Amino acid sequence: MKSRVRSTTVLGVRRKGQVVLVGDGQVTLGDTVLKGSARKVRRIYDGQVLTGFAGSTADAFALFERFEKKLKDYSGNLMRAAVELAKDWRTDKALRQLQAMLLVADKENLLLISGTGDIVEPEEGIAAIGSGGPYAVAAARALARHTEMDTEALARAAMEVAAQLCIYTNGEFTVETLAQTE
Repeated sequence: MKSRVRSTTVLGVRRKGQVVLVGDGQVTLGDTVLKGSARKVRRIYDGQVLTGFAGSTADAFALFERFEKKLKDYSGNLMRAAVELAKDWRTDKALRQLQAMLLVADKENLLLISGTGDIVEPEEGIAAIGSGGPYAVAAARALARHTEMDTEALARAAMEVAAQLCIYTNGEFTVETLAQTE
């Protein structure tokens, strides 16, 4: 029986003129933690775009490379690059086999991109991917509706909730932030 690799929660929150991506560091194989400090959130395109992945690491890096190339091809237009990546991902035989999802953001957009061709701009400016994603989204929505927390603090607090509930999510976070004034 093949063990399924499970890992990751990446949360994106856009509010109050900022966008924050937070990713946990846990990578597991079956019921074993392989690594606790993986970096699943990073900046690309000269620091102007935030990206996070869930799923197979090798597949995610292949997608990062293609996405960054699309950003260059379309002069940093995040939406156009996402659409073109999703089209390629859905129609290319090799890309269709990739098992990953991406969250991408710039100063104006937060998008979830999947291998089925979906590009979702989330309601309420909150999206998450990975095994703890539903917990992180629920916590972030509640905090956004009922507190005045700043965006980064809200995202961290929501991820802490996800880490407490999801056995595939830990509390070692990588945080990247973009502000509209940057």
